Amino acid sequence: MSDIIKLLPDSVANQIAAGEVIQRPASVIKELVENAIDAGATSIQIVLKDAGRTLIQVIDNGKGMTETDARLAFERHSTSKISKAEDLFSLHTMGFRGEALASIAAIAQVELRTRAKGAQLGTKIIINASKCESQEVDMCPEGANFMIRNIFFNVPARRKFLKSNQIELSNIIREYEKLALVNHQVDFSLTNNDKLLSKYMGGSFKQRIAAIWGVKVDQHLVPLSTDTSLVRITGFVSKPEGTRKRNYLQFMFVNGRFMRHPYFHKAIMSSYEELIPADEQPNYFLNFSVDPETIDVNIHPTKTEIKFENELPIWQILVAAVKESLGRFSAVPQIDFDTSDAPEIPAYTGDTQVAPPADGIDPTYNPFQSSGYTGRKPSFGAVGGGNGVGHYSQHTMPDWEQLYSNFERGKQEGISAITDEDVAASFSDLEQIPPVNDGKQQEVVSPELSTAVCMQMKGKYILSPIKSGLMIVDQHRAHVKVIFENLMKQIEGKTVTSQRVLFPEVLHLTASQHVLLSELLPDMEKIGFSLAPLSGTDWAINAVPAGMENVDIKDTIFQVIDEVHQGGSSIATKVQESISLRVAQSVAIPYGKILLQDEMDNLLSQLLNIPDPTYTPDGKTIISVLTNDQLEKMF
Repeated sequence: MSDIIKLLPDSVANQIAAGEVIQRPASVIKELVENAIDAGATSIQIVLKDAGRTLIQVIDNGKGMTETDARLAFERHSTSKISKAEDLFSLHTMGFRGEALASIAAIAQVELRTRAKGAQLGTKIIINASKCESQEVDMCPEGANFMIRNIFFNVPARRKFLKSNQIELSNIIREYEKLALVNHQVDFSLTNNDKLLSKYMGGSFKQRIAAIWGVKVDQHLVPLSTDTSLVRITGFVSKPEGTRKRNYLQFMFVNGRFMRHPYFHKAIMSSYEELIPADEQPNYFLNFSVDPETIDVNIHPTKTEIKFENELPIWQILVAAVKESLGRFSAVPQIDFDTSDAPEIPAYTGDTQVAPPADGIDPTYNPFQSSGYTGRKPSFGAVGGGNGVGHYSQHTMPDWEQLYSNFERGKQEGISAITDEDVAASFSDLEQIPPVNDGKQQEVVSPELSTAVCMQMKGKYILSPIKSGLMIVDQHRAHVKVIFENLMKQIEGKTVTSQRVLFPEVLHLTASQHVLLSELLPDMEKIGFSLAPLSGTDWAINAVPAGMENVDIKDTIFQVIDEVHQGGSSIATKVQESISLRVAQSVAIPYGKILLQDEMDNLLSQLLNIPDPTYTPDGKTIISVLTNDQLEKMF
């Protein structure tokens, strides 16, 4: 029997390792930038071509590498960050320790130009698919200059599944923002296709937050700081009024490394209980400093999931720190016991005699005595009585002599006397008075409602009897479906109408949102939007689809951007469907709106003429039927 086990070539082994380390161009940038940070760089430039497909260039001013180090850096398991296995549990550096550069060189064409601090000459190395093609002396500045060309050129399957350039660029920008945020003391710049997207100068943590996401986010932040023997937590959390339904910014870093930690996120959310709505999220930017021996960063290839040794105590510390920060800066509503102009209430000493309160009853008062009282008997069944028990009016009886004198005065002034016809007419009016309530609660039902085919319930559902039972329709979702189908027909027929806005609104976007909106612009114009770029990442809204005049346009556009980014769709039809759905959801009849009978009939007629009226475009139920059998079983 022949041997079947064999050693894989280094190039194949590096390609396999690259599957864990390098998923997309953003992964390459993360590894190279973290290596630059470990090298002590204070300025990092990132240059892209075609969102990293064609070129990824990372230039830093770190300590650089010697000729030997430059060649060894591309070998597997070569690293300057650890020397023994125990060092894995006491990490103070970033990067992927011995795998990053070897994996990058296995799936791309790499050129490295580097010069160590104090050296006269540098080194230039060209590697193609793990094969070193040349190494020579080069005149270059101190630091390192990595040029990664044609990523996944030798792995067609991986390159095929890359998203569009805009989607990949958006992923790069989000990774870039994380790196720039945690390394706020370093200068960063990002360029794509010779266009400068962002440039950040080194400064404080708060300055970097304002530089990336704007002053509006910065204004709603309060500082947080706590220092214990287990952990030191610093950063910022948002005030309750600064929370968001979407586009929320939540970042946690431990020892300078970005992490996702659902357990600590839940701790922060518990601090905001009863302070914010259930569908909103706070912004937070937190740095955790712990002993490296108490965490494990190697439980996931991307190093974003970190295991803490003291999770429960840190949970308690984090909750207390967030609550203290919100309370210290008056971010939490407080009861204000204002004593100004308050009445002075004397304290009870025990020896003071308290006089009983005066009853204020007049013993001589007789409710049946009044001026002009004629001995009229009490009236029974008066309006408002309703219980068949006679009662006397509480009002003073009229003075008949005074009334008669006024009548005579009016007669003298020319007022005609009352005729028999007037008296008869007055008695005929009495027949139109509605009958007195007999004490039973009566329900008033309008004739239209009693004979209607449709009926609205709680301002949310429309009920209509059908042959098989009772049809229940969600009015908001039904209108969303109708508007969506009409928009898609208009797009197909190119008959979409736009409405110019009187005063153009300005959209303030992040770099990643700006990139996505640039991609979505042609599809949004087909829907009826008219957007124009301004300086930086700002956009002007000049026109909107007809019918959206009273809708929050900014919020709708942000929803579309988030939907496209999360879905990662690059197909124009899918993008148009997403935009049309968001527009329909913004314009549709809201819950709680009372509909007239004609409006309900018209809505149901339009809905039932749609080929698939049962579900919304995003899969939510519109129509539910309560069958006759189910109704009979209820009784």
